[in-house]
Amino acid sequence: MSDVTAVENLVKKHQDLKKEIAKVIVGQEEVIEQILLSIYTGGHSLLIGVPGLAKTLMVNTIAQTLGLDFKRIQFTPDLMPSDILGSEVLDQNRNFKFIKGPVFGNIILADEINRTPPKTQAALLEAMQERAVTIAGNQYKLNQPYFVLATQNPIEQEGTYPLPEAQLDRFMFAIELKYPSVEEEIQVVKSTTSDMQATIDTLFTADEIIEVQHLIRRIPVPDNVVDYAVRLVNRTRPGQEGASEYVQNYIDWGAGPRASQNLILAAKAHAATHGKFSPDIEDVKAVSLGILRHRILKNYKAEAEGITEEKIITELL
Repeated sequence: MSDVTAVENLVKKHQDLKKEIAKVIVGQEEVIEQILLSIYTGGHSLLIGVPGLAKTLMVNTIAQTLGLDFKRIQFTPDLMPSDILGSEVLDQNRNFKFIKGPVFGNIILADEINRTPPKTQAALLEAMQERAVTIAGNQYKLNQPYFVLATQNPIEQEGTYPLPEAQLDRFMFAIELKYPSVEEEIQVVKSTTSDMQATIDTLFTADEIIEVQHLIRRIPVPDNVVDYAVRLVNRTRPGQEGASEYVQNYIDWGAGPRASQNLILAAKAHAATHGKFSPDIEDVKAVSLGILRHRILKNYKAEAEGITEEKIITELL
């Protein structure tokens, strides 16, 4: 199959996928779009939203439509690294045997990741970056494709352990979930309080998703688009030559090179799902908010004046 045909097939399958997900999830189109873009490119996503916005249900539904193995880990203050990675136990023949933890799956929902101590948060780092886990000196490869979708509750911050910047940078997208509109909430209440159960069809296999990931990487990108993405990220860095007064005033730290890489990858996926065979600057702008939101560190002046990350990014586009 040629890449042109493959892109045309992806457009159709992407639309079908969103229709399947919509049988269970009402609204949240932008959130679902960003999660799917991260899956098509092999990235991880951080979902930020208050309780009750169907974060877990959304990830579970997406896993079903993609035909992937789904595992949920509920992060708590007493969770240990071995609880998620697995551990070696003595079997009946007194030999050590490795029992895999819940991190061995295709889609991992790391629920309330900021509720667990740093050593357990860090246990996910190798899995996210290397797609492997090291236990007692042995490295175990994880199944492909592999995605971590972590959730974070922005309200109650007492007794939480905020993710360090280095770990936040491992997430391709930081996706903010908003409250549904009144009409959407009426629809949610009607569908969840009845005895009807939606049937979800599986539209992909694991191998097909890996194929899509290779297809996205093969899409050519014009030099001017790469130049725009790199310069956009560069504009977020205070102290750099050419940094605007706005950035100097409101940002402590800007985004790193991983942001530039992710902007181009996400722009490729965004272009492909919209039937384009090469991304343009509009595709970069379309994905920039989710990719830069968690990579810029505001200062106290921005906090005091109520300047949000979204406002800063919009100013830079």
